[in-house]
Amino acid sequence: MVGAEEPGNLVKDRITTYIKQESVLIIAWILALLSMIYVHPSVSYLHYLDYKVLGCLLSLMIVVAAFSRIKLFDTLAYAMLKRVKTNRQVALVLISITFFISMFVTNDVALITFVPFTIIVFTLVGDKKPILPIVVLQTVAANVGSSLTPMGNPQNLYIYSHFNMSGTQFFFTMLPLVMVGAVALLLFLLIVPKGESTLALQLDKPEIPSVTKIVWYVALFAIALLAVFNVMPWYVSTIIVIVLSRKDVLKEIDYSLLLTFVGFFIFVGNLARIESVREFLEWLLEGRVFLTSVLASQVISNVPATLLLSNFTEDAAQLLLGVNAGGCGTLIASLASVISFKFFSRHESHATFTYLLVFTMVNVVMVLLFIGVWALFLH
Repeated sequence: MVGAEEPGNLVKDRITTYIKQESVLIIAWILALLSMIYVHPSVSYLHYLDYKVLGCLLSLMIVVAAFSRIKLFDTLAYAMLKRVKTNRQVALVLISITFFISMFVTNDVALITFVPFTIIVFTLVGDKKPILPIVVLQTVAANVGSSLTPMGNPQNLYIYSHFNMSGTQFFFTMLPLVMVGAVALLLFLLIVPKGESTLALQLDKPEIPSVTKIVWYVALFAIALLAVFNVMPWYVSTIIVIVLSRKDVLKEIDYSLLLTFVGFFIFVGNLARIESVREFLEWLLEGRVFLTSVLASQVISNVPATLLLSNFTEDAAQLLLGVNAGGCGTLIASLASVISFKFFSRHESHATFTYLLVFTMVNVVMVLLFIGVWALFLH
């Protein structure tokens, strides 16, 4: 009987793991299916999809996966950390590199790369106290830094494409919040323990990637950006990136993110065709786009909030500000924050409550700060 139960338990465990890992994908498609009850499937569904966003997102994910495979970011972090001597200097490097890299490779990729690096560094030196505050601040840094560019996170890429914003308009819309966020992060460095002695980092030097590989994938990254900024047709860029990338890299892509977008596109497209829902959301957003998007992000995360609200307002700037400011706050306000929490809880399971407490306190301060800046200067 025991042997008969084991396969069943294995399947159950796999299903449970899949649900935990792909909860957003599942929710997106449950909502899409429920919306089909009111708006029956038809050819018009094809018009719901933003093909440029899906193509550009795929291209960027492929190139970033290639950068990770050749350990380009590990090499960069190693080079910077060899020059520092104290906890706070290490913290400044790790938080800064997360902040700036997230502008180009998305907030979740920056955290997947540098949060484990943080844990390894302080585990090697035998002082784990700085791990918690640094991981919290790295998470904020990734969410704030990624806000500055269209390719920094999925909601930015979508808003940039959906509203046909110019690069200049996008950049100057987000610059005030990002600058304020950067200053706040520097002040928050004070919560990182100073440490009593000079650090002696004994890091294993990563294998330096070949110049040929770096140049190759930087060129592909440039081609992907040409599509983002409308210099090259998105479909041409996507085909070039796919064809010229290694096939093993293509296997590492998070295709579930693309399917999640498709599910939300269908759900939101159907909602827009239900008159009572459309009228309510348009009324809710009138004059309240920023605050509504900040609050919605706290509950359903900023990417779904963006896809939902974008169809019921023409105020791209206020929506952009709101969903990015709303990326700070609750743990689920930005799904990238969940990535950091999972890494931390895996290595420091005894301190998860403390992590959530510190994370919430820091993020509440950040959200209130952003709302204050918006109320004074960006309203």
